Amino acid sequence: MTTLGVLADTHIPDRVAELDGRILQTFKRVGVTAILHAGDVSVPRVLDELSQIAPVHAVRGNRDIFYLMKLPLHMQLEYEGIKIGLAHGHGSFTRYTVDKIHRSIHGRLVGRYLKRVLRAFAEMDVIVFGHLHVPCSLHLEGKLLFNPGSTCYPWPRGSTPTYGLLHLEPGKDPVGEIIELG
Repeated sequence: MTTLGVLADTHIPDRVAELDGRILQTFKRVGVTAILHAGDVSVPRVLDELSQIAPVHAVRGNRDIFYLMKLPLHMQLEYEGIKIGLAHGHGSFTRYTVDKIHRSIHGRLVGRYLKRVLRAFAEMDVIVFGHLHVPCSLHLEGKLLFNPGSTCYPWPRGSTPTYGLLHLEPGKDPVGEIIELG
């Protein structure tokens, strides 16, 4: 079995000064094979810190426009024969702007994001994404859609910050585990 650590929307240092040490402790304790960061890292030192534990695969979020522009918008990985799509989920600048307008009128439209990532990663078994700050682990259209939530700024406001683990085993359905930092 392979276990991957999963983070998104860490927003360091614009929301908090540093990663919660419990995240690092968990990743070490379970011996994660790799760490996936689904964007809004904000500064490179976060990825450096995570890479002390395991190899890191990260994508660019909408807040990564200054220091981490070299990160890809999305990537595809494979562990244990399971194909994983990784993206923040905000899309292009135009798409992000349109979504901001929709959100101001209609609130968070989780369904829009789910449809978007399903289209973008039609051939994947697991889709890991961020941006919403809302944790979810659900099977839809034969895929696991996994958003670890935000480690520091969850939605709705006042809810508990979260991160996650992905458990992968050949021939078995992937399992997403949401871990609360309460």
